[in-house]
Amino acid sequence: MDIRLKKKLRLARNNYVLYLLILPTFVYIFCFSYLPIYGAQIAFRNYRIQDGITGSTWVGWRWFIMFFTSPRFWSILRNTVVISVYSLLVGFPIPIIFALLLNQVKNLGYKKVIQTVTYMPHFISIVVVVGMISAFLSPHSGFLNHLIARFTGERTFYMGISSYYYHLFVWSGVWQSFGWNSIIYMASLSSVDPELYEAAMIDGTGRMQRVWYIDIPHLKPTIIILLILATGNIISVGFEKSWLMQNDLNINVSEVISTYTYRIGMLNQMFSFSSAIGLFNNTINFIILVSVNLFARKVSESSLF
Repeated sequence: MDIRLKKKLRLARNNYVLYLLILPTFVYIFCFSYLPIYGAQIAFRNYRIQDGITGSTWVGWRWFIMFFTSPRFWSILRNTVVISVYSLLVGFPIPIIFALLLNQVKNLGYKKVIQTVTYMPHFISIVVVVGMISAFLSPHSGFLNHLIARFTGERTFYMGISSYYYHLFVWSGVWQSFGWNSIIYMASLSSVDPELYEAAMIDGTGRMQRVWYIDIPHLKPTIIILLILATGNIISVGFEKSWLMQNDLNINVSEVISTYTYRIGMLNQMFSFSSAIGLFNNTINFIILVSVNLFARKVSESSLF
C-alpha cells in the first residue's frame, strides 16, 4: 500500500470523531443535493406522472428548443440578468463600505446600536417586506404618496409602473440585507492586528490611508470568495419576492426565470418544460461560477477551489 495512503488512513482513524461529526451533513447534502440529480432527466423526457421518470418518452432537446424559440425567452432572460446584475453592482459593495465605516466607530455602545438596527431587517419575512412596500407606496393610503401629493398634487401607483420595478426590487433588497451581509466583513476586520494601525499612525497616515492600505487588503480574500459565490447566482433571482411584487401592469419586467418556471411547471402542469428551464438556469450559473473562479485564481491568490 502506498505510504501516503497509509498516512491518510492513519490520520482518519485517529480523528474518526471529527468524521462522525460531519457525517450528518454529508448525508444531508447527498440526499438533497446529489440524489435529485437523477430527476434532471425529466428535462429530456415527455414526463407523465403515471409513466414515471424512466417510463416517459425520451424527447431529447425538445423542451430546450421550445424555450429558446419562445417569444418570451429574451424578455425573461433580460429581466433576470438586469435584476441580478443590478443587485450585484449595488448590493455587493454597500456591505463592504458599511463595514469599513462602522469599523471606524470607536464608541462601543453606539456601534452596537447601529449594528442592531441594520441587522434587524434581515429577519423580516419577504412577504412582510413586499407588504410594507405596497402599503408605503399605495396611491390611496401610502404615506409616501401622501407626502409627494402635497408637493405635486399627483398620486402614482408605483408598483404598477415598469420603470420603477427594478429600483424597488433591488433597493428594498439592499435595505434588508446590507447589515447582515456586513457581519462577515466586520469579523474579518476584527482580526486586524492593532499594531498595524499604531505603526501607520506613527508614520503619519490619515484615516483614509489606513483604510486603503490596511483594511481593504485584509478584506481582499473575503471579498473575492464572496464575489465568486455571488456571480455564481448571476441569473438566479429569488422566486418569492418576484412573485409577490408581480402584477399585470409590471409583468413585462417582473417575469423572471424562477417565476416563469413556477408558472409553467406548477400552474400549467408542464413538468418537463419547467425542468428544462431550471436545468438551463443552473447550467449557466455553474459555467459562470467556474469561469469567475478560474479568473480569480489567475489574478489573485484567492479562489473558491
